[in-house]
Amino acid sequence: MNNRINQTFRSLRQQNRRALSIFITAGYPEINATSAIVKLLEESGADIIELGIPFSDPLADGPTIQQSSDVAIKNGVTLTTVFDIVDRIREVSNIPLVLMGYVNPLIAYGIERFMETASKKGVDGLIIPDIPVEESNAYRNAALQQNLAPIFLAAPTSSDTRLKQIDAASGGFVYCVSITGVTGQRNGLPDDVINYLQRCKKHITRNPVLAGFGISSGGDARKLAPHTDGIIVGSALIKRINSTRGKNYFSAVNAFVRELREGLDNLSK
Repeated sequence: MNNRINQTFRSLRQQNRRALSIFITAGYPEINATSAIVKLLEESGADIIELGIPFSDPLADGPTIQQSSDVAIKNGVTLTTVFDIVDRIREVSNIPLVLMGYVNPLIAYGIERFMETASKKGVDGLIIPDIPVEESNAYRNAALQQNLAPIFLAAPTSSDTRLKQIDAASGGFVYCVSITGVTGQRNGLPDDVINYLQRCKKHITRNPVLAGFGISSGGDARKLAPHTDGIIVGSALIKRINSTRGKNYFSAVNAFVRELREGLDNLSK
């Protein structure tokens, strides 16, 4: 497989830099704002964008992302709308795009049709948390046929054997969930997160390791950078947008992503 995700990681490795992947819900906070937000995220230092497909029952997401999904649904966002948003993003940016969502909308749309459309629109990878590795063959094959990276999640409870299994099934990178539970900003990272990420790096050898869930500051980024190939941030960004309560959220987004980028680029422990 060779798409924008793989190309980005090759470039980052040559520069000894870590990847910054940012999650934003498609159509949030306004249906027509997503492409401009993605362009701003890229200009502020993001390397990969995870575009959330709004869903009424997002089992892996905490209240912040659930709320953004509810807003997007009320804004009229459907899977077809998400593809329209991808079109608009591709008019202004060539950044790697990963769609993150749940399997029910894909089944309703048609798995093969979904993969074909995603690839034609310019999507590079997929994160579908409720498809377990053991039941993923049809999904993975359909994705790989369209040069889409099937990205799976590892958890602190994953055994060493399962980490290897997840690595073998994944493309693009492996999403190493740094905490047990759902997404959301925390007051701090778990004490044992470094040991967990070191275990991930030991057993996940085919793909880059990205840490996500609970990362909320440049300090968190700086702490994790030496032990991963990058980080994933979503809830903390959406909270920044929520806190502005108005149209000036672009400056808050810019400042926060630059803080994360600075933290990642400072590899001191």
